[in-house]
Amino acid sequence: MRTTLTLDDDVMRLARRRATDLDRPLKDVINDALRDGLTLNRPQQGSRYRFQLKTVAGKTLPGVDLTDRDKLFDLMERG
Repeated sequence: MRTTLTLDDDVMRLARRRATDLDRPLKDVINDALRDGLTLNRPQQGSRYRFQLKTVAGKTLPGVDLTDRDKLFDLMERG
């Protein structure tokens, strides 16, 4: 695909130098650099985000009976 981009002078110099060093066409060097930059830090397809839950010891407050749904609801409604 043909398109027009405005590149900073220093970026163009770096790209030309790299193309010369690698003996590759300038367009290939720029395409590879863009591809690498756009896929950097992108999760691999199928990979999952992993997180760790912090757990702490806890207990119920006095008067709270978790086995009695109605009393628990009343307590939550009263505050």
